[in-house]
Amino acid sequence: MVCQHLNYQSIVEQPKVPKESFPHFRDFCSKYKDQIISILKEKMVQTNEIRRCGYLYPSFSYVYNKVKKPLALIEIGTSAGFQLLWDKYSYSYYSDEVYGKMESNVYIKSEIKGENLPTFSKKIPPVFNRYGLDLHINDLSNIEDSLWLNSLIWPEHKERRALFEQAFGCVMNNKDELNLIEGDGLELLPRIIEQIPTDSIICIFHTHVANQISEDEKHKLLDNVKNIAIKRDVFHIYNNIWDRDLHLDYFINSIEHNEILAETDGLGRWFRWML
Repeated sequence: MVCQHLNYQSIVEQPKVPKESFPHFRDFCSKYKDQIISILKEKMVQTNEIRRCGYLYPSFSYVYNKVKKPLALIEIGTSAGFQLLWDKYSYSYYSDEVYGKMESNVYIKSEIKGENLPTFSKKIPPVFNRYGLDLHINDLSNIEDSLWLNSLIWPEHKERRALFEQAFGCVMNNKDELNLIEGDGLELLPRIIEQIPTDSIICIFHTHVANQISEDEKHKLLDNVKNIAIKRDVFHIYNNIWDRDLHLDYFINSIEHNEILAETDGLGRWFRWML
C-alpha cells in the first residue's frame, strides 16, 4: 500500500494546498478501502514510546536503592518489549552528565521540570529477569509487526522515529533476554511470580496502559499485587489507573507504601520529579 504522501505538510516541506491535497487522500482511501477496513478491525494501537524510559530509569534506580537486590521486571502491555530494556540505553537530562549504558546506540534525552531532582547513580541497577505480557506481542522479526509499530509514530515526529530505529536494533540484539508472553496480563501474573527467584525484587510496571482496562480490572490488578505481597516484597510502578501521574506502590515485609514519583509527559519528553 503506497500513499500519495507528497501533499502533506507533516511529511514534506512544500505540500500542495489542502484543496489540491484532499482528492489524492480520497482516492487513496477509495482504492485501498478493503485493506484499510481490515487494518482498523484487526490491528491494536500498541505504541512503543521509548523515551518514557527517561523517567523509568530514575524510577527503577529509586527502587534499587531501597532494596539493593537485582530487579525482576514484569511489564503489562509490553507490545514489543522496548521498555524492558531501559537499562541498555543511555540518558541525559539537558546537562553534560550521561547516565545508563554509556556505549549504547540508544540515546534518550528528557527534560526534568521543577526543582526536585532524582538521585542518579552511575551504576546501572542489575536486572535478572524481563517478562513482557500483552494480549498481542509484536514480534520485530515479523516485517508486518515492525512496519505497523513504525506506522503508529506520527510522521512529523522524526526524533521518535529515530529512537524507534535505534531501539529496534537493541531489542533484536537482546531477544534472548526477553520473555514475551501473549495473554491476559492479569491472569498470567501469579504464574510468572512463581518463576522469579527469591533473591530478586519483583517490579511490576506499565505506562499508559491501564486506561484501556475496565474499572473492575484495575481493582483486580491492584488486588493481585497485594496478594503477591503476602509472600513476597513487590514494587508496582504505573500511571493511568487513577490519574496520569507516575505512582509507586510497594510492599516490604507486607507493609504497604504509596508514593507519587513524577508528573510525566505522555511521549516522555519531560517529567517533573515529585519526591
